[in-house]
Amino acid sequence: MFALLKKEISGFLGSLIGYIVICVFLITIGLLLWVFPFNSNILNSGYAGIDPLFVLAPWVFMFLIPAVTMRSFAEEKKAGTIELLLTRPLSDLEIILAKYFASIALVVLSLLPTLVYYISVYMLGYPPGNIDNGRTWGSYLGLLFLAGGFVSIGVFASSISNNQVVSFIFAVILCFICYSGFAFIGQYISSGVIGNFILSIGISMHYSSMSRGVIDTRDVIYFASLSIAFILMTRTSLESRKW
Repeated sequence: MFALLKKEISGFLGSLIGYIVICVFLITIGLLLWVFPFNSNILNSGYAGIDPLFVLAPWVFMFLIPAVTMRSFAEEKKAGTIELLLTRPLSDLEIILAKYFASIALVVLSLLPTLVYYISVYMLGYPPGNIDNGRTWGSYLGLLFLAGGFVSIGVFASSISNNQVVSFIFAVILCFICYSGFAFIGQYISSGVIGNFILSIGISMHYSSMSRGVIDTRDVIYFASLSIAFILMTRTSLESRKW
């Protein structure tokens, strides 16, 4: 499994797609946080914090992560190497996890440079260091959990098609529904128990909770369950070739 994981990471970094994803993410977030005069501009906010990063990142990830994961199995199917891959002395689950963690590694690499934003705001604060560290690190953790959920969705979408474009579009739609769809339905259908239940199914509520710097066990369990559910669905998709 670790050999395949290393191969997948090398495949990302050995091709343009890995660098394109990282650059697009950093340039997009950088422009919105520091250049464009929108509400997300840190310099115009008068507040020492990088909260806009954690508001914008899920929407950017909603497109960039499917762009990373769309090749996971779709490319293998199109190239005819899927059977060769599945005949390796690895279980289907180990193959899925190798591709899953390789994509996670690329997301982490794209997030690491954003620590420069944190350091900049830390130094620019008055007095220096006047930043809510608990909220910031809680938000980073929440963003990693969210990315893990998006990656599991993207890998699943890639497993059901041999066309990367179809996999990308399907993954974007699923990510949007899981992040905002349930929140929209929950807010406008009912404000009672049913509405709260629908809200709790969506990613947005749990991500917002973690972004406040409060690490609730229920949120951690939710994200773990989300990732596990789509990973198991991916395994079922791969096993369907035997039916």
